[in-house]
Amino acid sequence: MRVDILTLFPEMFAPLNQSIVGKAQEKGLVEIHTHDFRENASNKQRHVDDMPYGGGQGMLLMPQPIFDTMDKFPHENARVLLMDPAGKKFDQKMAEELSKEDQLVFICGHYEGYDERIKSVITDEVSLGDFVLTGGEVAANVMVDAVARLIPGVLGKQASYEDDSFSSGLLEYPQYTRPEDFRGMKVPEVLMSGHHENIRKWRLMESLRKTLERRPDLLEKYDANEEEIKILRDLRQSSKASDDVVE
Repeated sequence: MRVDILTLFPEMFAPLNQSIVGKAQEKGLVEIHTHDFRENASNKQRHVDDMPYGGGQGMLLMPQPIFDTMDKFPHENARVLLMDPAGKKFDQKMAEELSKEDQLVFICGHYEGYDERIKSVITDEVSLGDFVLTGGEVAANVMVDAVARLIPGVLGKQASYEDDSFSSGLLEYPQYTRPEDFRGMKVPEVLMSGHHENIRKWRLMESLRKTLERRPDLLEKYDANEEEIKILRDLRQSSKASDDVVE
């Protein structure tokens, strides 16, 4: 996958050269190019923003530096993502969808907003969440990391991300490693039993329990099978019984 990032601060993407995404670049699985669009400003002062027509607070990014920067690299079939608080909220499903693309382009804004004509070259307006950042770089960093790790070959095994929270629609079950007993906190016996079916059932129950307790909203759109429906019913009954005892 090729990733192109239009930004005023290319140095903010140095973290993508580290860890798993950095190794993915070394292997040639991901290509990341940053483009400082200030270098393509046509005015002598190299301004990339100006006051909005009609008046108002703040400054807007001008279209010229963005368009001229994009003219300098191929992007005919790319998904072009504009970092915008008003955009569609980024989530694991979107990350999985984007990981199948051959090329992604991220446009990172600053100031009060964008000249509307910039949106004529984009395919998606995307937001990291319901809050406002000082610029789009932090959001783009997060999205590139989330997408890159899903590209085949980036992680050791496909199962490394298929069991992640949100990939299955549920939160991930608790996990443990050595030592077996740490300061009196012991690993659940079932995980050391070697009984794969019992381990599977325990993990499923704990995944459903965590999702029910922490993110019940995820269950509203989760397509549970018969086994999961029964577990959820038992968990809810157990929770209700506990509440009744407390009362």
